[in-house]
Amino acid sequence: MGCCDSKFLTAETHPEKVSTHQQAHNAARAQTHHPTVPAGSDPETGGAPPFSEFSFSDLKTATNNFSSDYIVSESGEKAPNVVYKGRLNNRRWIAVKKFTKQAWPDPKQFAEEAWGVGKLRHRRLANLIGYCCDGDERLLVAEYMPTDTLAKHLFHWENQTIEWAMRLRVALHIAEALDYCSTEGRPLYHDLNAYRVLFDEDGDPRLSCFGLMRNSRDGKSYSTNLAYTPPEYLRNGRVTPESVIYSFGTVLLDLLSGKHIPPSHALDMIRGKNIILLMDSHLEGNFSTEEATVVVNLASQCLQYEPRERPNRKDLVAKLAPLQTKPDVPSYVMLGIPKHEEAPPTPQRPLSAMGEACSRMDLTAIHQILVMTHYRDDEGTNELSFQEWTQQMRDMLEARKRGDYAFRDKDFKAAIDCYSQFIDVGTMVSPTVFARRSLCYLLNEQPDAALRDAMQAQCVYPEWPTAFYMQSVALAKLDMHKDAGDMLNEATTLEEKRQRGGRGS
Repeated sequence: MGCCDSKFLTAETHPEKVSTHQQAHNAARAQTHHPTVPAGSDPETGGAPPFSEFSFSDLKTATNNFSSDYIVSESGEKAPNVVYKGRLNNRRWIAVKKFTKQAWPDPKQFAEEAWGVGKLRHRRLANLIGYCCDGDERLLVAEYMPTDTLAKHLFHWENQTIEWAMRLRVALHIAEALDYCSTEGRPLYHDLNAYRVLFDEDGDPRLSCFGLMRNSRDGKSYSTNLAYTPPEYLRNGRVTPESVIYSFGTVLLDLLSGKHIPPSHALDMIRGKNIILLMDSHLEGNFSTEEATVVVNLASQCLQYEPRERPNRKDLVAKLAPLQTKPDVPSYVMLGIPKHEEAPPTPQRPLSAMGEACSRMDLTAIHQILVMTHYRDDEGTNELSFQEWTQQMRDMLEARKRGDYAFRDKDFKAAIDCYSQFIDVGTMVSPTVFARRSLCYLLNEQPDAALRDAMQAQCVYPEWPTAFYMQSVALAKLDMHKDAGDMLNEATTLEEKRQRGGRGS
């Protein structure tokens, strides 16, 4: 059996060596019979899927009939165009903007506008991936950004404010997004503000694609307080590329002050050389005065009354790029959020409790299930002589018992030692012990060893779903998400076969 290749199973594994991961990859796939599909995407596009049209029924299902529990708009149901989060059948999370009735009466015009924005693909954007024109319904579908808005992190934070280096990263990323859109022929952005800056699962800031379209065919381009609106928009009601620069200046003020300060008030402080008074007190002085001066001056230039006196987008990038002092520190670290770990794709069928736990990579739930299952799946995996029972069984079973106590009490390092004593004797072979030790390795950040044990469990009991479930979690921990999904599907198939008549689960 391919996944029981003795060369792999006896080799010493090191998480830092790619060759070991590849051995695990090849061995774990041998039983699934799925062809390898090339993974990965252009990092500049952010990995977004192609733009497409969605049916209203699909979006209705994805948002649980547009449930109020799924609303993510900053103003909730009071917003003129409500944004919902949703989940498609392929498990992808999405953001759905639902326009008011008759906001875009001409479906062709709405579709053309949506397709224009949908052509854009960049890692600095929360990209538009689709739209819906169904009767009077008009909806946009975008990538879902799960880590809140800049407004939430700046104005309504709970545990920690955004550190200075992260604020500079936000400014640069949004400038890069605006520069890209302009280069691609979409220079207008409507109502740019801190609510339009979103953070993805890795904590990286992105610009919402929704601002690249107006809220309605004839609607206003700015819905915020008039104090933050570009002066030329107040004069003639038109948004221009220079208006976007003005709005970017208001975002720079937000980043500097940690508050939503009207531009006129901020400019008075800048002219009065009161830069320290402008800075966010929650930074507690942890910022470079030189860097802050550059950003303050840039904000001042963006907020000039005359549009022609404002910098262009490439100027913004050129000024902000040299200020990046922590390029190698991940955004999630600077934001103080947990590292995102992608769970394997969930099969399109009902999952057992074990399947659900593995699809969520919930190691605590997996532990509880393995404790409750005990050793009922080990029946028939050993045939021992009376002599073997009398000579070696007592010490071996005592080691397993100590391992079971440690496993139950969540002393996973001790459980590894005791189960290893049991396994090393070799008189009995227990798939459950391998599964339990696999989980212990996962809980001790040793996914290579966990995968090896899960494969050993499969060798002992080739059609045991738990062996495949444990492999799926170990593969996901090793960032082999396609293979993890294949294993999860295989485990679910085996579990369904068992339910129709086979050895108990």
